[in-house]
Amino acid sequence: MATLTNNRSRRATAAAARAANIRRTWRLVVVLLLLGALVLYVRYHRQLHRYVRHTYATLTTSRLTGLEATPLLAGYSVHGIDVSSYQGKINWRLVAGHQVQFAFIKATEGITLRDPRFQANWRGARRAGVYRGAYHFFQPNYDGAAQANLFTRTVPLQAGDLPPVLDVEAPDFHDVATMRRNLATWLRLVERHYGVRPILYSNYGFYRRYLAGHFDEYPLWLAHYEVDTPRLAADKWIIWQHSDESYVPGIRGTVDFNVFQGSFEKLRSLRIPARPRPTPKGHH
Repeated sequence: MATLTNNRSRRATAAAARAANIRRTWRLVVVLLLLGALVLYVRYHRQLHRYVRHTYATLTTSRLTGLEATPLLAGYSVHGIDVSSYQGKINWRLVAGHQVQFAFIKATEGITLRDPRFQANWRGARRAGVYRGAYHFFQPNYDGAAQANLFTRTVPLQAGDLPPVLDVEAPDFHDVATMRRNLATWLRLVERHYGVRPILYSNYGFYRRYLAGHFDEYPLWLAHYEVDTPRLAADKWIIWQHSDESYVPGIRGTVDFNVFQGSFEKLRSLRIPARPRPTPKGHH
């Protein structure tokens, strides 16, 4: 009987030790998970906050009135937006009333796509007195000449408009050298067609990885979010897209917000100049 009791006692003691070990192990796992989550949050909190804000904006779109307004970025005097069919129908008069002085409007993408709202936005911005420009979304695996041809056949740039823009950010290309050749072809052909040097748009990471040092002769429009100021030197960029989740009266939903580096007069000087009229024969 004593032996049986001792065996039971030993088994109970062993079971209690195993249970204690399991509890300690689980406590250690929980602590490690919490520490890992904390490290990830510290490292990626801005991206997480952006995701939460974007999700919230998507869920609340049906309750928006189109009159919401994000405060203008302090420290800059010239503000602008860029739009596409994603923004739907835009009340450009209200947009202009919120100190939006310039707008870049999506015209084309790749070799076949024309933005369905380009013409309406193109006319509306001009009627509202907003300086307008057009952009092409570059598909890096398609022929640069074909993409340039689509853009020039779609966009009737004229004196007083802002220079054409090439939006280069799609990362799914096969070869960086081929991408750069197609990009250079687009820039060269569009500059030849309109007689004005295009603006190059890209985000900070893509620009640093693939474009820096290759296209420095072109003005840069830089997308860089969640920073107080772009990490590129100020002499490297002329426009900063500082937010892709802003609100402007006249647009129901979020829109990209930009600032121009310089005065309003400097923005005016960036516009396409009027071509001099040819002197009639016999006149000097």
